[in-house]
Amino acid sequence: MAKTLRTSGDYTIKTGTGASGSNTVFFDSKTTRVVGDLVVDGTRTELNTATMSIEDQFIEVNRGNSTADSEDSGIFFNRGTANHGLLYWDAGNDNFELGTSTNAPSVSTIDNITHANIKVNATPSHNNHAASKQYVDSTSASTVKIAGDDSSVISTGGSTDTLSLLGGRNISNTTVVGADSITFNLNNDLTGITSITSDASNGNLTLATNGTGDVVINDTLTFSAAASDPTATSVTKIYNKTVGGGGTGLFFINSAVSSGTAGELISKSKATALAIALG
Repeated sequence: MAKTLRTSGDYTIKTGTGASGSNTVFFDSKTTRVVGDLVVDGTRTELNTATMSIEDQFIEVNRGNSTADSEDSGIFFNRGTANHGLLYWDAGNDNFELGTSTNAPSVSTIDNITHANIKVNATPSHNNHAASKQYVDSTSASTVKIAGDDSSVISTGGSTDTLSLLGGRNISNTTVVGADSITFNLNNDLTGITSITSDASNGNLTLATNGTGDVVINDTLTFSAAASDPTATSVTKIYNKTVGGGGTGLFFINSAVSSGTAGELISKSKATALAIALG
């Protein structure tokens, strides 16, 4: 039959010398229910159950901490004879860390951790979702578009941001200029280049020096044969075509010279012959 024990004040069950002793109080029943708050004052709470079910929405750890962000806290995972698994808040670095540790759950500060991998969804569906290696590899293997103001691609942000390309052919520290252009700065001499081609139809390829510097060619300069004379302008154009009276096949044209009529540079032998012929 049901029994109720009622007292008008506190009620204490004590065995031996109490908390300082070695005796135990056993509650042997199918269910033990505490109606009201349960406070356990001790150094260890141990639950020998197969499943723990908690109705609360949140679990607070490190409840006794009263100093702002000064103590590490988290969850240890027992792995038998292997090092503990650990997910904790690193108060010194202000970040969560995940891995294995030789530290025991009784420590107040984690001073040993071997970081472990975390597995996430292969295809993130939100901009703030963590991306898996598989997703990054498959994305980088295809076309990667970078834009200054297009949210559908990788954005470089503001006009003062820097996009760095590490490795490769000496290209680094590219600077976003304006909303729609990216400038690549080459910090070293280009090497291993065998061809430079303009991709614009009938477009020019310009070599420009800085300030009063010169464009220097240290080796042989070869001209391919031109199908026809180029259009004369106010600058001198040098080109190659079928050898004429000058004996070189190297022609020049300038709108300010001979009214823009093409002329052939004369060879030394031709010049000598003309000098003799003209006396």
